Amino acid sequence: MRLIGRNGPGAKPAATTEADTDAWAESPAKHPGALPAQRTSGLTERRPVDGYGPDSLVHVSARQFAAGIGPYGAAAEAADRPGERGSAGLDTAGLDSTSFETALAAREQAALEARHRQAADGGDAEAAGRLGTLLLRRGDLEDAEPYLRGAAAAGLRAAANNLGVLLHQQGHRAEAAQWWRQAAVAGSAPAAHALGLQLRDQGEEEAAEYWLHFAADHGHPLGAYALGDLMEHRRDVRAERWFKVSADAGHREAAYRLARMREAAGDKETAETWYRTAAARSHPRAALRLGVLLEERARTDRSLLDEAARWYRQSAQNGEPRAACALGFLLRDAGDPAAAAEWWREAAEAGDGNAANALGALHASRGEAKEAEHWYRGALEAGDQNGAFNLGLLCAGAGRDQQAEQWYRRAAYAGHREACNALAVVLLQRGDESGAEPWFSKAAEAGSVDGAFNLGVLHAGRGEHRQAYEWYARAAAEGHGEAALQLAVVQEQRGNLAGALERYRQAAAGGSAEGAFRLASVLDRRGDADEEAEHWYALAADAGHRRAQVRMGVRAAERGALEIAESWYRRAAEAGSRSAAFNLGLLLARQDSEAEAMLWYTRAADAGHGRAALRLALLALRRGEPVQAENWCRRAADHGPAEVAERAGRLLGALHAELSA
Repeated sequence: MRLIGRNGPGAKPAATTEADTDAWAESPAKHPGALPAQRTSGLTERRPVDGYGPDSLVHVSARQFAAGIGPYGAAAEAADRPGERGSAGLDTAGLDSTSFETALAAREQAALEARHRQAADGGDAEAAGRLGTLLLRRGDLEDAEPYLRGAAAAGLRAAANNLGVLLHQQGHRAEAAQWWRQAAVAGSAPAAHALGLQLRDQGEEEAAEYWLHFAADHGHPLGAYALGDLMEHRRDVRAERWFKVSADAGHREAAYRLARMREAAGDKETAETWYRTAAARSHPRAALRLGVLLEERARTDRSLLDEAARWYRQSAQNGEPRAACALGFLLRDAGDPAAAAEWWREAAEAGDGNAANALGALHASRGEAKEAEHWYRGALEAGDQNGAFNLGLLCAGAGRDQQAEQWYRRAAYAGHREACNALAVVLLQRGDESGAEPWFSKAAEAGSVDGAFNLGVLHAGRGEHRQAYEWYARAAAEGHGEAALQLAVVQEQRGNLAGALERYRQAAAGGSAEGAFRLASVLDRRGDADEEAEHWYALAADAGHRRAQVRMGVRAAERGALEIAESWYRRAAEAGSRSAAFNLGLLLARQDSEAEAMLWYTRAADAGHGRAALRLALLALRRGEPVQAENWCRRAADHGPAEVAERAGRLLGALHAELSA
């Protein structure tokens, strides 16, 4: 079927077409298979009819109404009962204004219906059409049908359109299409829209496009939206144009769909404008997406977070559980976990698995394992496999390893990539390398950077360096710091210092403290980037890297900042660094705190530090304790390094000579 424009067969110029009666179909939720509501194009006005329409209504006060047309409501009932007060006793001052207006509207409607019925029964086709439409709108289909049929047979296109609506609601789709076609050929945009939708549902897309195009060209917003929907389904670039036509006319779903298309195209600025338009019309998903875009922009402008929260709240209050969940995360990040939990609970109870997982994690962080398990199970029931994975983590943390493996396995078989990796780790720790490898591979292929890194570790352990390097590179490309560290070490071993520095930087940026330390060490050895080296040492030290903490202490001591040096040494020594313990002992000895210095020397020597053992031997000799000095000398000789072992040997020889003299 060839597409036509505004001036196709049967069309009238838009400026002269008669507007169809504003008859709306029942909601599809109430009547399965019912079409979306039909409405007028809104382009032209009906020709005035004497005695009809709102312009002819006389507005009267409550007292005038009571005096002129008699009682209603409770007063009317009283008037019908002998001996009781009638209209003369009506107290209009006590009337509720809402009930009064409702009663007035009902009486006006009844009077209008009576006039239409009288005229229709007298053969007035236009009155029959109006009466049929009024009855259709009220849901009285059986009474409306003969009047609409009579008006439609007389050639009134509005009646033909509304008869189609009535027949469609009754399930007579074929006959409905006939009347819609008749009205559409006569120029009815609502009928063309309804006919287009029915043809689309029957799979006749070419014919559907013709009539939807006709409706859209004649200014019907729903027709423009349906045409855009059909074109988007067929990946036709013209869809965006028709969504915009409909959105400009006030169609909020069209504005939302247009925004989605603009966002998918990377035009977030325009997308935000249309999301805002739809959200202002209370579209819940548009408000959600607007909140998401604003939250993304808030990374550089924190003031946008409040507005994002407002849109999330509006969306949530309009029934969108994902918005309630997002609002919960926003509140949690703002430091209000109690308010966050309230929104998560609301979303979780509405079936949002992500919110249920968030609630579970909140309870788990508080040590409330039973409550955490409840919400994780709720997430799983909602179809979110993160629930199974989190149950595995919960069981593993409680030492229930067998149950943890079962939950990991369930999530892994459902395609959860991190569960695949976790299951592989469990199997590998159990010594089942052949069972672990396929799960590592599945995790890595699904995009798990940890899975890719672990697969690299597995290959490296077998001496399969090429395969290991490939998996490390894949994980490093996704920001895995430890994978980048492994690649950097290989580059440094090959003498490629520039390549090593690049990989060390990548490792440090990916959160690897060892990568930051090694980067600082390379820069330190190169000697031309002292400030940058200290920056990376400090970063690694703050992350708990003990050698970096020792290095920070050494650099502070070299500058004479002894308090800072002592602080770094203590942090590292208390974490188990023998070098830090020895250096702390030296620092304290210089500050005349020899008793405490002895404690740190002893801790270092017990951990295998040769210099600390030699220092303790010398101190023992000074105190006249040759036997203890000999014991420390032996330990210094055993621990080394070479020069320490040599000095300890000479001292031990002197001790033997003295003891044997």
